[in-house]
Amino acid sequence: MLDESASRPFVKRALDLGINFFDTSDIYSNGLSEEILGRAVRDFAARDEVVIATKVFFPLANHPNAGGLSRRHIFAAIDASLRRLGTDYIDLYQIHRYDPDTPIEETLEALHDLVKAGKARYLGASSMYAWQFARMLAVQRQRGWARFISMQNHYNLVYREEEREMIPLCRAEGVGVIPWSPLARGFLAGNRRPGRNDATTREQHDDYGHGFYYTDADYEIAARVVDVASRCGVLPIQVALAWVLRQPGIVAPIVGVTKPSQLEQLVEALDLRLTDDDSQYLEERYQPHRVLGHS
Repeated sequence: MLDESASRPFVKRALDLGINFFDTSDIYSNGLSEEILGRAVRDFAARDEVVIATKVFFPLANHPNAGGLSRRHIFAAIDASLRRLGTDYIDLYQIHRYDPDTPIEETLEALHDLVKAGKARYLGASSMYAWQFARMLAVQRQRGWARFISMQNHYNLVYREEEREMIPLCRAEGVGVIPWSPLARGFLAGNRRPGRNDATTREQHDDYGHGFYYTDADYEIAARVVDVASRCGVLPIQVALAWVLRQPGIVAPIVGVTKPSQLEQLVEALDLRLTDDDSQYLEERYQPHRVLGHS
């Protein structure tokens, strides 16, 4: 994580480069991410020029009503996010996870009421099983409630389980896919070595990510990313992002950076066009994974 003074230049530079979509969550640094983003947006852009996305689900406090997708928590959470962001509305309000303990009708009606009240312009969802998302979309259609327009799911070259059900569902329903971790938490940056978790400061402390990748097939795919990057005269992260962007249904991969050069490099990846042969070479060693990222 970066402190506020270190992070503000990234927001400014992103805007200069034409990026207008900023994704955060109330749980990121216990709300501090929303506060920092809100101040930066107010200082560097007009409100109607940017799209602010945030999320609700995870608890910020230790009591029974602090998390989940109950009507009570959703209403309290969006008001708190609006205060931290310093805005009157959220462009894209996303449920951060599926809540098995709350009837989906309660959750979806509460979200619909937020849209009708003008607190949220659009609704989105994040990692869950496709059957869960399909049920939610069906209830929204049946009741005439505001529908989810985006799915932020876990998707990259070494985790492609979303291709089985979720991405085809989103394409059929007209839902935009904005995947998180398109660079596999840095695993596809070209600096990972089998048996080691010390390539970067993040990797050294990323206990959450250590349970995701690191199979022999994952390392082989990462090596092929490096190979394609070398042949194309670009960086591995640019190849990894370009591959995600060429997949059907993908709208805006969610990336995070801690160095100015990373931001510039990822924007340059927008101009990289992989061939079908490149993609086949990158994809053909993929091995199925257990479901990752739903918790």
